[in-house]
Amino acid sequence: MTRFDVEEDIEPGLRYTEETGRSQSSRPVRDCSLWQAGVDEPISGLNVLSFRQRFGAESVPAEGIGGVETLPAFRRRGAIGKLLTKTVAESAKRVPIVFVSQAIEELYEKFGFVNCLAEAYLSVPVRNVERLASRSTLASPLRVRDFSPDDLPAMLTLYNTVHAHRSWTHERQAGWNQLVVTQTWQPGSEVVILERDEQVAGYAIMKESQFGHGVSPFVVDELTARDTEAAEALLIDVAARCWHRRLSEFWVREPLDSAVGTAARRLGCAYHQTFPPSGGMMGAITDRQQLLRVLEPELRRRLPTDDLHTAHATAFDALSRGEVIVDNRDLLRLLVGNWSSTDARALGTEIPTQYQRVCDAWFPGGGTRLLPLPYAHTLDRY
Repeated sequence: MTRFDVEEDIEPGLRYTEETGRSQSSRPVRDCSLWQAGVDEPISGLNVLSFRQRFGAESVPAEGIGGVETLPAFRRRGAIGKLLTKTVAESAKRVPIVFVSQAIEELYEKFGFVNCLAEAYLSVPVRNVERLASRSTLASPLRVRDFSPDDLPAMLTLYNTVHAHRSWTHERQAGWNQLVVTQTWQPGSEVVILERDEQVAGYAIMKESQFGHGVSPFVVDELTARDTEAAEALLIDVAARCWHRRLSEFWVREPLDSAVGTAARRLGCAYHQTFPPSGGMMGAITDRQQLLRVLEPELRRRLPTDDLHTAHATAFDALSRGEVIVDNRDLLRLLVGNWSSTDARALGTEIPTQYQRVCDAWFPGGGTRLLPLPYAHTLDRY
């Protein structure tokens, strides 16, 4: 008989269980299930992954919900609602914030979740990169080569250096490997490494071409570069691959204010950004005071003047008590950088006059000097 880490009757004939283990990526995972009396298997289940999520300079313990499903015979009976309610309540005992990677539209709002991540990508015309390649040759210290599994630690370190300060970004831990494995009729990840003086200066992760399918546009899931010179070298390599496939452009899933975004702007590109109102990647604050205690140094870091540092303590206490930014959903949008405090006021969020200057400094919005654009990289989605 299975011994569960959590086992509780939530109503007559309905039992909730949790069993802990490890995911394929070695992250801690909890299998959460609903059992109905007289049924030999769970009628509804989901997984809860543990990770650390970035908010600027601070890293916050978090959990993410995924793999939600219900047996066909028990659908449309409220099982998912009961399961999510109990799961989020259990998560709140452990972490101050919970996420869902691929939320069903108009469902998770009922449980306090909000979409506060703008999806974005760069589209780069191949001809623009070809012009750059024709004017310059790859500098001798830079060399593009094939990937080896031995490169993963250096890739992880570079990624955390370049992106871990972004809100909504997972802080990658030792042993990270979310590269997609090639399977029959399922293309995996194709990786190239850029070296400078025998050190990894950048890398690109693309999807392998699938036999018999013309892929247009060509998508780079991740292109991480230490600086704009490395970014340009990798963009030239990607453009050459597209030229051989007779493709006119490629997409790069990187934020506009990264080294890659800077290099692409120099070349000429389009930046596509959408703000989904529901579904997709969503989050919910489960413990406002605990979350803000962790993020207090990050909010203080954003204050530009001594008088605002003096005002910080009183305003922060009011924020923790819910007297400023009353709605947790609005607070999460502001913390992530999806909104600025100016946006929040324009959209109806009340901020008492005496706290407005401090809030303007705390919540400048993503894409500013103190708060880069938030980003969730595709390979960290679960």
